[in-house]
Amino acid sequence: MKKLLTRLARYYHFFYIAFVFLATVFLLYLIIPGESRFKYEFQKNAPWRHETLVAPFNFAILKGEEEVKLEQDSVKSQYIPYLKVDTLEQIAQTNNLGRVLGNYQLDTTTIQNLTQFLLELYQTGLIEQAPENHPALTNKKEVILIQDKLASRAPVDELYTLKTAYQELSDTIRASMGDKFNTFNQVVNLSDFITANITYDNDLNASELQKQLAEISITQGMVQAGERIIFKGDIVTPDKFVILESLKKSYETKRGQNIERYLLILGKIILIISSLLILIFYLYYFRPEIFKQKRRLSFILIMIVLMVFTSRFVNDRDFIDLYLVPLAILPILLRIFFDSRTAIFTLLVTTLLIGYFAPNNFEYIFLNQVAGIIAVFSLDKLHRRSHLVLTAMWVFISYSVVFLALSMIQEGNIESIQWEELQWFGGNALLILLAYPLIYIFEKLFGFVSDVTLIELSDTNQPLLRKLAQEAPGTFQHSMQIANLAEEVILRIGGNPFLVRAGALYHDIGKTNQPAFFVENQVAGMSPHSELDNKESAKIIIDHVTRGVKIARRHKLPEMIIDFISSHHGTTQAKYFYTTYKNDHPEEVVDPKEFTYPGPPPKSKETTVVMLTDGIEAAARAQKEKTHENLQQLIEKMVKDKLDSGQMENADLTLRDIRIFKETILEKLLNIYHVRIEYPEENNKVSK
Repeated sequence: MKKLLTRLARYYHFFYIAFVFLATVFLLYLIIPGESRFKYEFQKNAPWRHETLVAPFNFAILKGEEEVKLEQDSVKSQYIPYLKVDTLEQIAQTNNLGRVLGNYQLDTTTIQNLTQFLLELYQTGLIEQAPENHPALTNKKEVILIQDKLASRAPVDELYTLKTAYQELSDTIRASMGDKFNTFNQVVNLSDFITANITYDNDLNASELQKQLAEISITQGMVQAGERIIFKGDIVTPDKFVILESLKKSYETKRGQNIERYLLILGKIILIISSLLILIFYLYYFRPEIFKQKRRLSFILIMIVLMVFTSRFVNDRDFIDLYLVPLAILPILLRIFFDSRTAIFTLLVTTLLIGYFAPNNFEYIFLNQVAGIIAVFSLDKLHRRSHLVLTAMWVFISYSVVFLALSMIQEGNIESIQWEELQWFGGNALLILLAYPLIYIFEKLFGFVSDVTLIELSDTNQPLLRKLAQEAPGTFQHSMQIANLAEEVILRIGGNPFLVRAGALYHDIGKTNQPAFFVENQVAGMSPHSELDNKESAKIIIDHVTRGVKIARRHKLPEMIIDFISSHHGTTQAKYFYTTYKNDHPEEVVDPKEFTYPGPPPKSKETTVVMLTDGIEAAARAQKEKTHENLQQLIEKMVKDKLDSGQMENADLTLRDIRIFKETILEKLLNIYHVRIEYPEENNKVSK
């Protein structure tokens, strides 16, 4: 039955991996563009490494982006704005002025002259805002006035503003009315007759400007089919580069013609599967602990899909550069949760997939590979916020340095380098700081544990540790001692010191249930075990492991911390009570299972170190004479017992690690118990 369950579990894992793999292939197939690709890769000022290229069809030579932009800027600067003239307004205001002037006993000729003058002001044009203050008229010398569907040009400096028109009308009426003007001006407000009759139409001007921009030719000549473009080995000069780029774009606009669609689909699927299989084989052979855990494998594949999707989304937007996507977040997260090699290998696969559709494929892959690897190397640890900030800075520096180096090769001079591209690298570096909240999110979603979380768990002000310190102070001090000793060992033999410290602090958390039954919490000479049967005592002692696991799960401690609780005694026996019970009941056949810890034995380097340290520290504390020789013998005996009982069979420890463990523990115990070297007595006898 057990073999059947094992086989079913193996098949289930296989089908799960197959399902996740195919789902990832399907998603990447939808994300990655499937059009045919221009098969030649080239760089400016680099040799043409392919065969001699001949034009396969007629195509236009496209102007460079900078040249087109200059022409567009020229059109914009020379564009003459259109202004609409409201003829009804000028007629209405002229008639109003004539009626008002008729009330002041002026002759008909004067009234006609003044109304004609106002009409001429309106015919010249009144604009509400001064041209130099109007955003669309700044630096413009002419405008086109549209009146009754007729257009005419007018100098901008001849247009009247409301202020200048008011002043002109006021001066003219003053000169015509003489002494009557003061009385007239007190009753009549001349500004009522001055209204802007020229307006700027945003929609009309935007449409006209767009038409003029559309008339700009984006080509600068033609290449005929069969015409030689470049020889093999020739340098791709700027002129040749423009022609090759034009051929590439023309080819991509013609893609789909005379091409079997099914071949494109098949090639795209093979490309995606090949890239993912590289990663799967790497995990299978070199990181089986990741390959066998569904959550870890799923996380890696999900991160690849997310990065490819984000890159495709940004690449399809003209106003954002692809380098704004913080691809270095991928190796940073994998470095934090797994290891450096997996991070770099996954980065390689991801950049290859994105490089399929990224502009300047080689440049994109090279830049992101360098930046990602630098990010992994610079983030050796993450237990301070400053570490991530420094990593972001290093990523920006590496992007910038490599980009400038490639630009120097391609452009050949500093003036042609596109310095504005550095802004995207700066934005990329800032977005890398998102890794900090993402760590917390992915920890909750996938059950991972980072060094940051381990450091937080090691804080002795955590509720569980405070409870341990208050209810079982002796156990708390013992756990602190184990944490210090085990951490020192791990620092010397290699491993995660944050993990071993957190695990050591929580390994005896189950003793908070009945602390008085454990010797470190007892008052000298007072033990509740004296009133219990040895079986009952053994059950209480052994039960602190299972209760500790329950308490840890209730408080949602990570599984890797729970491993320390369940395995710190392995499957050893409560030796004292087992031996005492056998001695007290010689005629009874004793079942060792009743005195055996549930286990399992430790499986990692960190949990094994805590198990060994736990037993040695407790035994050393109980020793009456703590001499160098006694402590050394104790350490040797305890390690040998654990080896003989099979508790270290699954541990990732070498003989060298065990030797370093013994030396370190001995050194630290001698320091803790202040063991001094016994000085020899002076020989007073004088030899003759």
